[in-house]
Amino acid sequence: MIDEQLERLVEQKIKPLLEDAMHTKLGITITELESDISDKLKKSSLLDFEINTNLKFKQAKKKFKKEYVAKLLQLNFGNVADVAKFANVDRRSIHRFIAEMKIEVEKFRDIMQKGKYVKRLAVQDIIQDSLEQYKSALSLDRYKAFYAEAPQLSEDISKELPEKPATLKEAELEFEKMYFEKALEENKWNISKTARKIGLRFETLHRKLKVLGIKRGS
Repeated sequence: MIDEQLERLVEQKIKPLLEDAMHTKLGITITELESDISDKLKKSSLLDFEINTNLKFKQAKKKFKKEYVAKLLQLNFGNVADVAKFANVDRRSIHRFIAEMKIEVEKFRDIMQKGKYVKRLAVQDIIQDSLEQYKSALSLDRYKAFYAEAPQLSEDISKELPEKPATLKEAELEFEKMYFEKALEENKWNISKTARKIGLRFETLHRKLKVLGIKRGS
């Protein structure tokens, strides 16, 4: 799933930056390259998780929480205190998540840079990776010119990207909303059938749908 605010931001702010850089360095806009970079930036959101309704609700939510905490650990280089701050939970909860879900924290502690600089590097990796896929369609001079532009373009794009990720509570609510909506669609909005399929009691699912404001056609 893709955070709607991030998607709008990419369309309204970041695509124009990509188009301008392409015109300046390539002399043309390669729609496929622009779309590839834009899609990867959208999917870098903390709320970008696969919704698998083949898993029971509790299993799917556990998998989501593991991926969410792992992403935050990656963004914060294994610093549990920073992860707890972003997730808006206490450090003991994060340590418990790490232990229960067997997340390897050490692999996130190799890189020591922090803040916007690291976010720029992540964006730069996306741009250069996408550019590499289209290398054969460009002249060597144009390829080198756009590749050399990647650091500055990454800096410009990173300034537009949101600084604060969703808290764990916000992310959980978004996950539940997307999971239930998908499950209901698959079961033609039959709440009883959906509840059985995802391993919840009818009353529990009905209450959750009411809390989340989910109804057919919403």
